[in-house]
Amino acid sequence: MAARNLQQLFLFAMLIICLVWFSNAFNPVDNYLINCGSSSSTIIGSRNFSADISLSWTLTAPKSIMANTSSNSVSSFDTPALYQTARIFTRASSYTFPIKRQGRHFVRLYFFPFIYQNINLTSANFTVSTQDTVLLYGYPTREGATAVRKEYSVNIAHDQLIISFAPLSNTSLAFVNAIEVVSVPNNLINDTAQTVNSRSDYQGLSEQAFETVYRINMGGPYVGPENDTLWRIWVPDKKFILNEHFAVFKSYSGSIFYEGGETREIAPDVIYNTATELAPTNTSNARFNVTWHFDADAGSTYFIRLHFCDIVSKALFELYFDIYINTYMAVSDVDLSTINSNILAAACYMDFVMTMTDSSSNLTVSIGPSSLPNFLPDGILNGLEILKMRKQWKLIGGALALVIVAACVVCIMIRRKKAGKKQPSKTWSPLSINGIMSQSLGSGLSDGTNARMALNANFGLRFSISALQEATNNFDESCVIGVGGFGKVYKGVLKDDSEVAVKRGNPKSQQGLNEFHTEIELLSRLRHRHLVSLIGYCDERNEMILVYEYMENGTLKNHLYGSNLPALSWKQRLEICIGSARGLHYLHTGQAKAIIHRDVKSANILLDKDLMAKVADFGLSKAGPELDQTHVSTAVKGSFGYLDPEYYRRQQLTDKSDVYSFGVVLLEVLCARPVIDPTLPREMVNLAEWAIKYQKRGELDRIVDSRIAGTIRPDSLRKFGETVEKCLADCGVDRPAVGDVLWNLEYVLQLQEVDGGTEVNSINRISGLPTQMHHMSMLESETVRESGASDSSDVSMSKVFSQLFQSQGR
Repeated sequence: MAARNLQQLFLFAMLIICLVWFSNAFNPVDNYLINCGSSSSTIIGSRNFSADISLSWTLTAPKSIMANTSSNSVSSFDTPALYQTARIFTRASSYTFPIKRQGRHFVRLYFFPFIYQNINLTSANFTVSTQDTVLLYGYPTREGATAVRKEYSVNIAHDQLIISFAPLSNTSLAFVNAIEVVSVPNNLINDTAQTVNSRSDYQGLSEQAFETVYRINMGGPYVGPENDTLWRIWVPDKKFILNEHFAVFKSYSGSIFYEGGETREIAPDVIYNTATELAPTNTSNARFNVTWHFDADAGSTYFIRLHFCDIVSKALFELYFDIYINTYMAVSDVDLSTINSNILAAACYMDFVMTMTDSSSNLTVSIGPSSLPNFLPDGILNGLEILKMRKQWKLIGGALALVIVAACVVCIMIRRKKAGKKQPSKTWSPLSINGIMSQSLGSGLSDGTNARMALNANFGLRFSISALQEATNNFDESCVIGVGGFGKVYKGVLKDDSEVAVKRGNPKSQQGLNEFHTEIELLSRLRHRHLVSLIGYCDERNEMILVYEYMENGTLKNHLYGSNLPALSWKQRLEICIGSARGLHYLHTGQAKAIIHRDVKSANILLDKDLMAKVADFGLSKAGPELDQTHVSTAVKGSFGYLDPEYYRRQQLTDKSDVYSFGVVLLEVLCARPVIDPTLPREMVNLAEWAIKYQKRGELDRIVDSRIAGTIRPDSLRKFGETVEKCLADCGVDRPAVGDVLWNLEYVLQLQEVDGGTEVNSINRISGLPTQMHHMSMLESETVRESGASDSSDVSMSKVFSQLFQSQGR
């Protein structure tokens, strides 16, 4: 009877807590709740899901289908009404949501693959993405034909969120039953957490996108959306415990205290009111842990949040325990009293980042007794969240970017027309060069000249906006030769008939301003035959414009795929790779401090009229580490598919990050396909992952561009594959320097051109480079340094190779 009364008292306390929560519920600025494929709104608890048919402004879905089901199995779901209708997409479609407050949002997607007329949604296969992140790839998931609620936490930095659904083939479909887009507090995810594997801090989490994989209520019941401040779902932990005999479940009916930065949005009271504790023992010699086991994806990175609230202690400073994640000690001798300002029943949490190995798919979290003397074994855990980090990329080019840029141009033209001769106000400071403001440069020269010389001759010309308008026919759309993250690139012709490439940026973009400064300051002191030359710049009238030498043959990417250009021969491709490697080698070694490009890709390798390669786009470049350091700690920047996974995981940038990206470019050159292609089968989507499997099996010849497959000598292909494999090593220390990559590419070319020759065993390994090569590399770097900005590319290794291949050599 007493136990029943205690249970009733606990339930009454939970009711009071829920009433308190409702009176202080979080009110999101953005709160879009959509019942897809429905003709009427649906009420779920206190929330109203609007029918998407009534929101024509948000849906772009050509030939979509409104479907419904009366399946009895729907009634067993948490929110059955949301699964009874669906919007079916036969081609790429999207929902667009205006964002009132940029920052962190929950995006929730509901799926139930029912049968509608002759359409069986269990065979649907599609991808879901935002402007910045692939949320879901290749539905159906492992859940099969059951209801699926996917939750993502994304940082939105746009005025709109576009959620796109794209079938993965011409015969497949996409669908969705319901969508939530809800703003949440930005401090829900802190920027820094401890990396379990390396015992270092992981930074940049506030900008990351996450997928909720597990959200667990330790020692307590299922918690549905209506009992959570942010409408989350928490499931009981019992099925995840490896040995339930080692655990006891605790509940608490008192008040929960929130100290410091903790709030009920971090986790509601109902989570902190229950806990799983180590089973009691009367001896300090008992050593056992409570362990929870979860399935995970090998090679993926997870954000892990542990929630604590000491609801078991009778007094302060009597509870000490250790925390383990997989085989690693995450924290030892945890004392919740000191964390919570000497208050019992106070909420707190700890954040960790864990990167799974390529061979492990098991993730475990454990609490165990501390090794401190005079304390009985104990430990608690109240809640656990495991979020998978989603890969993000820098959007460059594409139809969407063209539409957005074109719309921006139209808006700007309309505004300028209305403004008449009124000059727009400055939104950024004039460029400062060596402490001298650019507006003061050449102020005594006539405005009639095309350009004005900077005080520092290395900065080249400062163009007037009128000169560049004349050169590009007032930035006519017919002059556009490319579109990038910084802005559009126009072909221009100056008064002296010289052709130039004019890159016009968006002056209101802070990132654009950073890239503008970086590009000018960097290229002003770099001159190399295989780096695109900066001719000048313009920073007047709120403009950010860079002027480069014109490269007649465009990007390497366009010559490999996506255009009707003639196929490059294997020799031409190797020569382009060699030229690019020379440019990168100069960046890494030609200055007192290495310069790391950070955005090496085929779209940033340009070709002149003779197909000579030049590395371009230095807006993301960064100075390398000091001599006494191994890396530079910095936020991750780069392009999806080329990004060094070690840099992505650890946020530690080295010159080997460029080597990884260049290795991906080498595969593009060989296979002539995009680095990421979501239209292909899952195992083929990522070029680097797919191709390296063939390389390790000795079958690289099977994926060579069919247009050149029969023209490559086996030895040349084998050495090329070995070079690529080294570049794509998981750890940066295992990758060769770019100078070594250059040497090997020269050797690959010689193997291709030699008649009847055999490979020289003494140069069969990347790690064992001949003395001649290192001497030549040093000679090349010294030549560059002594001449300031000279062209070092004429210093060739051809003489070394000719000695190796000719019997009379040496």
